[in-house]
Amino acid sequence: MKASTFVYPWDVNGDPAAPARIAALGVEQVTLAAAYHSTRALTPRHPRHRIVTAEHAAVLYPPDDRWNGRELSPYPAGDWAPGDAYGEAAAALTAAGLEVHTWVVLAHNSRLGADHPGICVVNAYGDRYPWAPCIAQPATRAYLVELAAEAATRPGARGTELESLGWYGLAHLHAHDKTGGVPLGEAAQYLMALCFCPVCRTGYGEQGLDADALAAGVRTALEPLWQGAPDAAEGWPGVEKLLGETTAAATRAWRDEVARTLQEAAVAAVRAAAPTGFQVLLHADPVPFHVGANPGVDPAHILSVADGVVVPCADGPALLTPFAEQGRDGAVIAANVPIVSGMGGDPGGLAAHLTEARRLGATEVRLYHAGLASDADLETVRGALAGR
Repeated sequence: MKASTFVYPWDVNGDPAAPARIAALGVEQVTLAAAYHSTRALTPRHPRHRIVTAEHAAVLYPPDDRWNGRELSPYPAGDWAPGDAYGEAAAALTAAGLEVHTWVVLAHNSRLGADHPGICVVNAYGDRYPWAPCIAQPATRAYLVELAAEAATRPGARGTELESLGWYGLAHLHAHDKTGGVPLGEAAQYLMALCFCPVCRTGYGEQGLDADALAAGVRTALEPLWQGAPDAAEGWPGVEKLLGETTAAATRAWRDEVARTLQEAAVAAVRAAAPTGFQVLLHADPVPFHVGANPGVDPAHILSVADGVVVPCADGPALLTPFAEQGRDGAVIAANVPIVSGMGGDPGGLAAHLTEARRLGATEVRLYHAGLASDADLETVRGALAGR
């Protein structure tokens, strides 16, 4: 089972020991951030710093002139990743014998939404989500497709992993989050993710829905939760219960088509820009109505578009099964496993996790995240990978 670990450029640049230390884990590959959202990250071993604050979503390389005159364009990084930070780190990791793939975060960009509020998801209450560009809007789609093509195909990269290429919603951390006072289940999260920007309102109309009536229905369905009623609506049946089967299906028809066509366009753009044999993976959840960094997808469709998927396995490897059941020869089905004990990972259980993931169809594993993990976590991971 091939293993890769996620890494940021700032984990490597300025630390001459980092490439060899990462290679010594027993991984064959590194998934290196090339375009990434704002974050505050620990660097527990770096000789120059312990905390890196990436103040806004940025590309971690110098963008080229393709962006001249465009309505939306990526932001360069500040002093947390100056110059061609990605290229510098990639060269050092390659020299250590590691295969380097790009890690590209797309539809998650709070600064873009703040600077261009008209592109944001707008919920049924009229609230804008600046961290969530609406992927139905033409300008957003053009930006995401072009960014995927540029950021994925950095010089020397052997493949890419595209994250957040789909609908975003409420439940992703933004600044100092204070949104957990009323717990929301899957159905309520879906309702809070429904977008009512002008493009989406028109899209609902094309599905036979009145957007004003839909928004009112969403607010009515959610009102008992704000008043303290328990959230008893689970999964897609819960959405159907809250909205009605016909209305729920119409919202899905609009959103599913938007997400599918965006993913197809982005993957095609990457392939057109990449050398032969370049691998394109998508971070994906097999529950189609899910939103977030791992957008919900139809497993059969996404494996007909991309070379494979990176599947969230923090809660166990069960989500691997719908992808493995497709029986698609050569498809990469990578289990994404957290290894940072301080962030809820279980490096001590990694060996057992790998065994179960392999049984459920995983062909590869992704380890989150070598730069953030403590020395003790990394030592445990090293032992587990040695026993593969």
